[in-house]
Amino acid sequence: MDDKRQGTDERRLASWIGKSILIKGDVVSSGDLVIDGKVEGTIELGDHSLIIGPGAGVVAHLVAKSVTISGTVKGNVTGLAKVELKATASVEGDVRAPKFVMDDGASLSGKVDTGNRK
Repeated sequence: MDDKRQGTDERRLASWIGKSILIKGDVVSSGDLVIDGKVEGTIELGDHSLIIGPGAGVVAHLVAKSVTISGTVKGNVTGLAKVELKATASVEGDVRAPKFVMDDGASLSGKVDTGNRK
């Protein structure tokens, strides 16, 4: 690997799954991830952020520190810190996070558990 290429990799802030990509299986990352394509399976990021772009289609269970959804998700979503549904988001599944934000226009078919029971 030449020095130019290595410098580019070191500057990358998040991994990216582009619009033309379909992944079937488990996605595990030790860094932030942006999905603009399609993923079917599970996505586990642990202590990192996951962004589902506006054109993305995900059929998977999601686990990440923070999850921001602008596209379509079918599956349960777990945000260790936060889950945010943008106006273009569509989620079919249960959401679990200590902080939950849902913009006007977003749709959710499922339960929300913030763990704040008294």
